[in-house]
Amino acid sequence: MLRRSLIVLLFGLALGMTLACKKAKEPAAQAPAPQESQWADLFAADLSDAEFPAGIWTVADGVLTASEDQAIWTKRDYENFVLDLEFMTAPGTNSGVIVYCSDIANWIPNSVEIQIADDFADEWAKSPATWHCGAIFGHLAPAKSAVKKPGEWNRYAITCAGKRITVVLNGETVTDMDMGLWTSAKTNPDGSEIPAWLSRPKAELATKGRIGFQGKHAGAPIYFRNIKIRELS
Repeated sequence: MLRRSLIVLLFGLALGMTLACKKAKEPAAQAPAPQESQWADLFAADLSDAEFPAGIWTVADGVLTASEDQAIWTKRDYENFVLDLEFMTAPGTNSGVIVYCSDIANWIPNSVEIQIADDFADEWAKSPATWHCGAIFGHLAPAKSAVKKPGEWNRYAITCAGKRITVVLNGETVTDMDMGLWTSAKTNPDGSEIPAWLSRPKAELATKGRIGFQGKHAGAPIYFRNIKIRELS
């Protein structure tokens, strides 16, 4: 009887350890998209609260896309917020999420762009690391590659709190920037060169402005969905 009880006990312990190891090896599930009441849609379903050239941006089945290289903008400014969204690239996509824009007519030097790119395309894979997906374009390369292949949905969570911008791509923190360190318009703090068209130091930019999305740049489309925002106190 004692021997039988001992066998049962040992079997139970072995089974428990097997299940624990299996559970430990399973990847943690990514947090669900925000649905709580404190989150709001960045744009209305009919884009009536967005600013963009007529006929360029459209929504179908909840997916936002553009037919040309023209940006879409919020009509109001935002500061201190978390932006949560999904995006999907096509082969060769090069696009971006734009924050802190103070001049939509000349947005490139007057905003911060979080890069979206098909890093699997040779053209972008061979570009400077500050052009890769998840980068603060031209300024800070992502710590790792976390973008999925074209045709798969990716998720961005972008936190903008004053001069601090943190980018989480598919559950991985890829970029964490203190804009105050970027005091030059020619070279980054690590000595790498800044593209000439980014002619204003990030340290000088306002930390309040429009939010936008770049359109069909470089001839390849970009798709967005589930774009939510939560303003921080």
